[in-house]
Amino acid sequence: MALTTKTNTTTKPKIVALAGGVGGAKMAAGLQSALPRGCLTVIVNTGDDFEHWGLHICPDLDTVLYHLAGLNNPEMGWGRQDEAWTVLGEIERYGGEDWFRIGDRDLALHLRRTEWLGLGLSLTEVTDRLRRLLGVPSAILPMCNEPVRTLVHTDEGDLPFQHYFVRRRCEPSLVDLSFVGADHALLSREVHKALKEADAIIFCPSNPYVSIDPILSVPGLRDLLRQSPMPKIAVSPIVNGQAIKGPAAKMMRELGEVSSPLTVVDHLGDVLDGFVIDQADAALSDAVILPALVTDTIMTDLPSKQRLAQEILAFADSLRPNPLANPTPTPTD
Repeated sequence: MALTTKTNTTTKPKIVALAGGVGGAKMAAGLQSALPRGCLTVIVNTGDDFEHWGLHICPDLDTVLYHLAGLNNPEMGWGRQDEAWTVLGEIERYGGEDWFRIGDRDLALHLRRTEWLGLGLSLTEVTDRLRRLLGVPSAILPMCNEPVRTLVHTDEGDLPFQHYFVRRRCEPSLVDLSFVGADHALLSREVHKALKEADAIIFCPSNPYVSIDPILSVPGLRDLLRQSPMPKIAVSPIVNGQAIKGPAAKMMRELGEVSSPLTVVDHLGDVLDGFVIDQADAALSDAVILPALVTDTIMTDLPSKQRLAQEILAFADSLRPNPLANPTPTPTD
């Protein structure tokens, strides 16, 4: 079965993307634009989640949700477009915590999510309600329903991820990372089904340490990826030695690694079948231990996101196992 895009809808593939951060959200938006409606499932990092103002905040889930709904703030990358800041201003007036900026429109979503979670709905159920209410045709799944929290070990002590990333602007030097609660997380029925039925699995250009690793920390998920016979392709978040957005390059250096796409391949290689690098790093393609696609990976607008997605889907199609040489059961509901 070919991996089809909107230009060829004779078959409808099931594509899964693993995502976190702005780069992941951009790639997810490109895939959604390139695929027939309802063919994309995005499994999203929840290691960044935290409690703030008494509310359950899911930064990566919301960034993906807003991008797929076309409601994201294009200048900041995170948050809502046409945002207002009246509540934050009043919080500042009363001496409240204002280091994590929540706009009025964004606040409404956090209030509703927290209300539903308090009523006993799972995070998966709440996220599905939100994406349907915002008209998103793609499925958005948290990596698990249980709390898993990224703890950053730094030269100044341990910091919860948002305190390291937002409050301290990644200034402390990274020593190591822990995913607190991962041992007790469960692979949800929805995530298991999506991965088992996927025709291709795309690792978005997200930070491998704090966006992808938390997803892989859910017990059983990495093994499920290894067992899948379908193409698993990662897009490098590093271009010409730098991260397009976020601290990935800084983290690599502080962990004693070279800031390079090759470091990403080494880090994720056991669950990959192919790798996508930017044309600025074309000289490194021969050193990639996997089949490699060299292309322009910079996403500045929807056409560039869609173009990259189409190239990745075609690359995935080229890596699909030959059903005659290596027959595999057809996934069923």
